[in-house]
Amino acid sequence: MSKVAVIAIGGNSLIRDKNHKTVKDQFGAARETCRYIAQMINKGWNVVITHGNGPQVGFILRRSELSACELHSVPMDSAGADTQGAIGYMIQQSLYNEFQKSDIDKQAVTVVTQVLVDSKDPSFQNPSKPIGSFMDKKTALEFKEKENWFVGEDSGRGWRRMVASPKPKSIIEVEAIKNLIAGGFVVIAVGGGGIPVFVDEGNENELTGTAAVIDKDLASSLLAQHLSADMFLISTDIDSVKLNYGKEDEEIISNMTVDEAEGYLSAGEFKPGSMKPKVEAALGFLKKGGSEVIITSPENIGKALVGQAGTRISK
Repeated sequence: MSKVAVIAIGGNSLIRDKNHKTVKDQFGAARETCRYIAQMINKGWNVVITHGNGPQVGFILRRSELSACELHSVPMDSAGADTQGAIGYMIQQSLYNEFQKSDIDKQAVTVVTQVLVDSKDPSFQNPSKPIGSFMDKKTALEFKEKENWFVGEDSGRGWRRMVASPKPKSIIEVEAIKNLIAGGFVVIAVGGGGIPVFVDEGNENELTGTAAVIDKDLASSLLAQHLSADMFLISTDIDSVKLNYGKEDEEIISNMTVDEAEGYLSAGEFKPGSMKPKVEAALGFLKKGGSEVIITSPENIGKALVGQAGTRISK
């Protein structure tokens, strides 16, 4: 059987800049990323693709706010499912077109994926993940009163809704994903970190969706662990991990060990909401038996596989 790679692409990678946010723009970005992924598949890799969905969920929630006078609101878990389908469609179609061009006998399929979280996860007691549109304090407090939202100020830019970001515990559809890989399909799964669900306290045989956001890279790392993947590749908007990022003495890291990565994390070298969760996800995979992780930009995937770009993390 060919080697299996889990490739995590960011939701922001589908939106190049503030002037290119439309569905057509996102399709264009997806096609570009899929061109590089198809090249990897053509080299014999079995690929599972995960993706972020933060901006796209934000768009759905904003539309829901604007149409509140006429339509029912969209719950967070349903918004996550909506974006898994929509972004999966973009990736499926983009890969189909690439496969036709390169005469690759493959087909892509999207699995709407639920991820189990603990209803007692500490993050539910202090929700701190900002989502949705910015608003003034008065409006935010009105939502808090009417909708029972947690709200807070986001980095001095305005007020936003805050939700929990619990750790992923297991992936509900993992056996289906395994069977699809074994059948030769390119699988798109765990979109946006997965739809967060927990076991209903009144019935241990039932799942219930919840308003939360699971970190996409942590969920992707967990999926890679469950699949015993040969490689975990994190595709982001920079070509490699850097020390002193954005400073004059910025330094590219081509290779680092688990111990070195832990040292950099302890020193605060990688920032929350940026490179820190990606490195933490990489370490989670490696500590659970994974062999190697590559962090790079989509256009450098081919070069990174042969050690000519990106950052490679290993034991």
